Amino acid sequence: MVGRAGRAPRRPAGRPPAPRGRVPPAHRRGAGGAVRAYLAQARVEVVLSLRQGEQLLVAIGIPLLVLVFFSTVDVLPTGSEEPIEVLAPAVLALALMSTAMVSLGIATGFERHYGVLERLGLTPLGRARLLAAKLTMVLLVELAQVVVLIAVAAALGWSPDLEPLAFLAAVLLGTAAFAGLGMLLAGTLSGPANLAATNGLYLVLLLFGGIAVPADELPAAARDVARLLPSGALAEVLGAAAGNLDWPGPGAWLVLAAWACVLPLLAGLLFRWNPR
Repeated sequence: MVGRAGRAPRRPAGRPPAPRGRVPPAHRRGAGGAVRAYLAQARVEVVLSLRQGEQLLVAIGIPLLVLVFFSTVDVLPTGSEEPIEVLAPAVLALALMSTAMVSLGIATGFERHYGVLERLGLTPLGRARLLAAKLTMVLLVELAQVVVLIAVAAALGWSPDLEPLAFLAAVLLGTAAFAGLGMLLAGTLSGPANLAATNGLYLVLLLFGGIAVPADELPAAARDVARLLPSGALAEVLGAAAGNLDWPGPGAWLVLAAWACVLPLLAGLLFRWNPR
């Protein structure tokens, strides 16, 4: 465009020249900005989980209640072992399931139901960092759960002989399995349907999945099913890693590892970010 005197109009001071024949490169968030976004979202996830009473009840209240009540009242079939020796590893498995499946799954399901996930995924935070922040929240809450439950169980007479590497491997595999299951339900069902399905599955796994009642004490058919579930396999390997139960065969580890691979994979393939 040419002005009245045959000259190009002056560009206002401070404005960069217009690109000629090319589009300027998109702004890229530096590594520092990406880390700050992830840390900020992780902090938000942790604060929200601690502020919600129902999540605290599921994550800490119910496992503590089960541990204290059933270790002092002799109503569960535990064979020749002391109740606390069988109950403590099972309650640790329950706590991991409570956080990784129930708390994560229900919160994520309602965030998706109301469109929060879709909006956050379009921000500079991005989907990958959002998922990483949620996983960080799960691991931090689980760390607190393990510390509190082991301390309470020790006060009730539990004296574990922990094998740290095996215990850590069991916790990580169990977390992957139950987080995958929670995200699978959250990403495929509506918010209310996910709430009902997750709570119902939680009760089924608690009662018939080798947690409240050891798999060996269940009827034959139910025993075989319990050992094929992630809850039963996790309770077995945690009990062995704590030195309270005999080491299971490789079957329990294989079952737990299979769930830890298959469920997150299915969640990644089927998860829908939009609420429709």
